[in-house]
Amino acid sequence: MDFDGILFFPVTPFDRGGGLDEAALERHIASGLDHRPGGVFAACGTGEAHALSSAEHARVVRTAVAVAGGRVPVVAGAGGSLGTAVEQAAAARDLGADAILLLPPYLVGGTQRGLADYVRAVTSAVPIPAIVYQRGSLALTPQTAAEVAALPGVVGIKDGLGDLDRMARVVAAVRRDQGERFTFFNGLPTAEVTVPAYTAIGVPLYSSAAFAFVPEVATAFYRAFHAGDPLAETLLDVFYRPLAALRDRAPGYAVSLVKAGARLRGAEVGGVRPPFTDPTEDETARLAAIIDAGLAAVKEG
Repeated sequence: MDFDGILFFPVTPFDRGGGLDEAALERHIASGLDHRPGGVFAACGTGEAHALSSAEHARVVRTAVAVAGGRVPVVAGAGGSLGTAVEQAAAARDLGADAILLLPPYLVGGTQRGLADYVRAVTSAVPIPAIVYQRGSLALTPQTAAEVAALPGVVGIKDGLGDLDRMARVVAAVRRDQGERFTFFNGLPTAEVTVPAYTAIGVPLYSSAAFAFVPEVATAFYRAFHAGDPLAETLLDVFYRPLAALRDRAPGYAVSLVKAGARLRGAEVGGVRPPFTDPTEDETARLAAIIDAGLAAVKEG
């Protein structure tokens, strides 16, 4: 599967009563598409997939497919229990998504054989391209990654582990068998901080949480990095590294800060669902200052 540009992971807006706000989701995705991302990943980690009911998951995917209108690929999250992953994958296929991002089986671990069997079970049950999200309990050895990559329907691996030595060996093992068409991308929180390191091991694609609330900054960084422009390092210093430091203050802030940032930029996306918590007033003020610094650097650069 080909992606050309930043990978956009929209948040899932909730209204004042805590329910899914589809109108706000339409506006959020449409606004992001104006900045020409390489793909839309709906109902995934940044979209609080863990907190959505099956019906809500389907509504999010349906909305993303409709708003994208075929302009870019739409990838839907699927994961959790084997049954839930199969149901979500089938719904994504039926709703017109181009692929699924296969999330880990939550709360349980498994052997390498068991992890490969989990991917095999989902992809054999539902004929839709799948990108396997390596993080948490789904950590593949290079040998297992090569086995998984050879499964019919598996088109990519997203890495959320951050072990560069391991990932370099995974890339080498998979490329040896699958060639250059297989897709890899960096899925770490605030991925821009590690873009130089991942690019060096052959993983230039990355997901950008920042794109969901400051697409101007995310797009400027993407262009500057690929052009060798010093603006990329400036943005790392004034925006991305401070954002990563704030993110590390509490579990779940990789999502909570994105929603808070979207609210600061005027989007009606609501707060996060438990067990995540929204940032404090002081943290929100710090986030606002980081956003201002990033936007100012883009304007000056």
